[in-house]
Amino acid sequence: MQSDLGTGKAGAARADRAPGGAPERAQAPDARIMDIGYRAYGGERLGRSYARRSLFEHSLRGAYGLGRSARSKVLPFLFFAIVATPALVMVAVSVTVGIDELPIDYARYAVWMQPVIGLFLALAAPHMVSLDLRFRTVPLYFSRPIERLDYVAAKLTALTTALIIFTGAPVLILYIGALLAKMPFGEQTRGLAEGLAMTVVFAALHAAIALLVASFTPRRGFGVAAVIAVLTVPYFAATAVQFVAYDQGNDDLAMALGLFSPGTLIDGLQGLLFTDETDFPGNLAPDGAIAAAYPLVIVGLTALCCALLLRRYRKAGI
Repeated sequence: MQSDLGTGKAGAARADRAPGGAPERAQAPDARIMDIGYRAYGGERLGRSYARRSLFEHSLRGAYGLGRSARSKVLPFLFFAIVATPALVMVAVSVTVGIDELPIDYARYAVWMQPVIGLFLALAAPHMVSLDLRFRTVPLYFSRPIERLDYVAAKLTALTTALIIFTGAPVLILYIGALLAKMPFGEQTRGLAEGLAMTVVFAALHAAIALLVASFTPRRGFGVAAVIAVLTVPYFAATAVQFVAYDQGNDDLAMALGLFSPGTLIDGLQGLLFTDETDFPGNLAPDGAIAAAYPLVIVGLTALCCALLLRRYRKAGI
């Protein structure tokens, strides 16, 4: 009987121990009510217009790397320095030598510098939309009082404004230099207005194309490569075929081929409206029925890209 009692005590002791050998302790319930200071928001509801404006400001600053790391600012400001340097050199030469006119027309400056502008555009457009897709922040935007139309409008307006600043600043530098060189005020002011008008058209068309292309990939590197390809491949292809047609004596076909790339479209339009000179074969400017097609194609292509971009963000899951 004593043996049985010993066995019973040992069994009870083993039963009170956890599988690892440590004695089990009774778990007392620990339920508390915590006041962590949550309070209802009682301030002003700013609504869609404020959200749209904030998204525009954030996107515009991001195009130049503002509000981001120092490394993010290097390329945008490097490209800006490259695109502005020729204007500064022309101003210095004009003031020093005292020439009567600028080496380049205001309206042609954006076309002349479009390779550098294209690199800036390829850098800025994927930053505005590709990163939102990659990190899945687009649904967060739409969970607030902001619609898909607001998102697209804010991004388009921001990139267009960034391009206007990027291409318009050198034109303004040329104008200031022309006035310092005592060139005719009226003539230079008219040239400035023409240059800024072409800057706006250039920016609106290229921003719509670049954002549409970048919106199809969440990878920023792929977006950069895609934007560069869309802007450069059609340009070189159209220009090459233009020279072939011109060498064969078909000037009308050469002018019509300028309708097939964004760069040649802008070049043809500025030659048609302002300078009567382009980078087309023979420096010819569009005329006749082909000339009327240039503004129509530019407006139609810009509107089409905007509509496709809006449709892209109306798809389920975006």
